[in-house]
Amino acid sequence: MASSSRKARITSASSVMYTNAVYWPNHRVYQGDTPGELNYGCINRVYYAYANVTADGGVFLSDEWADAGVPCDGVQGALGSLMHLKQKYSHLQVVLSIGGGNSTETFPIVASNAVLRDNFGRSARGLVEASGLDGIDVVWEYPCTPQQGNDFLALLATIRLHLPEDRYVLTAALPAAKAVLQNIDLRRAAEYLDAVNLVAYDFFGSWSHRSGHQSQLYSMSKEEPSGASGVQLLMAAGVPGKKILLGIPLFGRSFLHVTGPGHKNRGGGGEDGSFEYNQLPRKGTKEQVDKRAVAAQCVGGDGGFVTYDNPDTVKVKATFCKQKGVGGLFYWNAPSDSKDSKRSLIATGFRTLHSS
Repeated sequence: MASSSRKARITSASSVMYTNAVYWPNHRVYQGDTPGELNYGCINRVYYAYANVTADGGVFLSDEWADAGVPCDGVQGALGSLMHLKQKYSHLQVVLSIGGGNSTETFPIVASNAVLRDNFGRSARGLVEASGLDGIDVVWEYPCTPQQGNDFLALLATIRLHLPEDRYVLTAALPAAKAVLQNIDLRRAAEYLDAVNLVAYDFFGSWSHRSGHQSQLYSMSKEEPSGASGVQLLMAAGVPGKKILLGIPLFGRSFLHVTGPGHKNRGGGGEDGSFEYNQLPRKGTKEQVDKRAVAAQCVGGDGGFVTYDNPDTVKVKATFCKQKGVGGLFYWNAPSDSKDSKRSLIATGFRTLHSS
């Protein structure tokens, strides 16, 4: 019975013109956030992040209390809340995101071994079925050699044996970086995947030598990454546009003591060099948009140069998706969005994608 209703949900989701997806990290419950606070009128997929993967290929929820224990929206656990919301909104898919930064070392081990890959597929399916989820999202940050690229494909192929495509969603997050993308046969990867979540942000940050726009749609030089070049790389490699989701950050990256891109990095303000989008622009600063790069910024105050997206840049990015035949947008991460619907990036993206 579960599978037929899930099948109907996948079919109804594929008839939606564009996907507008969000990531919801489980640790946000400790900041008082809940999935019930979001506006599901403009969200059709939630990636619940993250489940962990062990070196033997086992997949398990990373925080039992946050996922299934804490009182949340009148039920138990943030995942419990999403399962409840799924009953309420027939268009909503809830997908379990597996991996993230914590599993960078584990994925290469699991993916390189047929027995461990099978354990992963079996374990993921068990968790998906037990929780009533719609599928999984693989966040291996990131296959960084051609061998790992081959192993990544083998992992996707194995997952599909356990989570067949007529019943389950399978997606993967990949960066808009040639250095990573060139390791993967993307055309073949796209045959297994419902979507590639293109991480079109974090181009610049505390780790980079210079300041720069962290999520620019267009770059001023060939060397710099951008959202548009990432989309182009995927499509040129044979990924259908409708299987690409362009990533939007709901946070800004801060560079202190500089006034814009291209300066020596002297450290960042905020928490780990970033501010949540709902705390931007910083007090006493004026928000500006670099129309060539398609990037918002504010300069001054406690953030120095802060680079982020705002409603103006998201409108341009959503329009770009429509023009290029890209499948839609995703946002990291939902609780950081503005509560004001005019300022909300999730709502702006949705409205622009679905306006004529």
